[in-house]
Amino acid sequence: MGSIPPDNVNAAARQMEDGNTPKELDAGALFVLKSRGSWLHCGYHLTTSIVAPALLSLPFALSLMGWSAGVLCLIVAAWVTFYSYNLLSLVLEHHAQLGQRQLRFRDMARDILGQGWGRFFVGPIQFGLCYGAVIACILLGGQSLKAIYLLSSPKGTMQLYQFVSIFGVLMLVLAQIPSFHSLRHINLVSLVLCLAYSACATSGSIYIGYSKNAPTKDYSINGSAQNRVFGSFNAISIIATTFGNGIVPEIQATIAPPVKGKMFKGLCVCYAVVVSTFFSVAISGYWAFGNQARGTVLANFMVDEKSLLPTWVLLMTNVFTLSQVVAVTLAYLQPTNEVLERKFADAKIDQFAIRNVVPRLIFRSLSVVIATTIAAMFPFFGDINAVIGAFGCIPLDFVLPMVFYNVTFKPSKHGLLFWANTLIATIFSALGVLGAISSIRQIGLDAKTYHLFANL
Repeated sequence: MGSIPPDNVNAAARQMEDGNTPKELDAGALFVLKSRGSWLHCGYHLTTSIVAPALLSLPFALSLMGWSAGVLCLIVAAWVTFYSYNLLSLVLEHHAQLGQRQLRFRDMARDILGQGWGRFFVGPIQFGLCYGAVIACILLGGQSLKAIYLLSSPKGTMQLYQFVSIFGVLMLVLAQIPSFHSLRHINLVSLVLCLAYSACATSGSIYIGYSKNAPTKDYSINGSAQNRVFGSFNAISIIATTFGNGIVPEIQATIAPPVKGKMFKGLCVCYAVVVSTFFSVAISGYWAFGNQARGTVLANFMVDEKSLLPTWVLLMTNVFTLSQVVAVTLAYLQPTNEVLERKFADAKIDQFAIRNVVPRLIFRSLSVVIATTIAAMFPFFGDINAVIGAFGCIPLDFVLPMVFYNVTFKPSKHGLLFWANTLIATIFSALGVLGAISSIRQIGLDAKTYHLFANL
């Protein structure tokens, strides 16, 4: 008979402390989703997974909607996501108190809605969303490296795919970090970095907005009536994806029991950062550049390959952005790592036994190599990721939490809570469909500029 590894014993002991019956954990839950963190660690993980460089696209989203609708959408998205993540946390706490702690989004869907929902709906959607985020982050990392290179060597000849490959090699090494909990210190640094580059982007926009080189401030919405409508839905997809997470259950799984109340504290830490960064970047960027705001506000800081800011400021901003992209990529690799670990590792022996280390090394490396290859081949992946966001972020972050709460707690149909949750789920289901249509349409419009390994 093989001996029970210490982690298995500790997991069982932790569940007994929480008043639950111990149950055997698979390798993915045991090795990747270790339940050892505090509420503060949870706040770091949440901040990294939500406050990412995608927030630099918020001025562009506002340019598609205008001041009133744009700021209103930001406020609604912030309120609804904070509310929905809190509902998810309450459902997870409820099941933990019943002795059925759910460690993954698909576990929630399976236990609450049925086996098919977890296996055929939530599981594939979450995997696609997270792996798509990894590809997008590797591409963004390559673009940040290229921006730094061109600031240092304006006449440099290196191509984007080369920088993507360099960033991919870095991620190949860091992907071997064993568990989500192991990222807590990296994600603390990530929190500081996102505050830093957001401050740089905000102050840069204000500086340019008041400078003699300030662009003409035009806040009208460009295009025909049809294009404006589709642009608005595309902006909603961008904002939803920016606020999206898709891995709240996996983050809550890293908290040591008892879990009650800890997630709410972590959410408060996260949303203090969300409000201070999202709104400052979005409003200052749109104020400075109006309807000329580009896909990322940093692109507006350059005109005809000349910086509108001191070069060192732009260089510092790109370094901060690049550094945080590393942490974001690692966070969104965790669901993939968990699936691979569950499939190929043996939970009955030590996590660092050769039997487990070799498959981990092979399959995590293969996962990063595939993502890097896709990022290098399709540098227009941002358009594709908008579709993934519409099909992934909106169901996971704006719809399912309401459904899970109503099914689990069964609030009275004569009360406000049931109908508020139902209304939110219905509205965002419709917006998800419309956002997906507008994102697909945008791919069609941009298709003429697509080619493999483009040097964008």
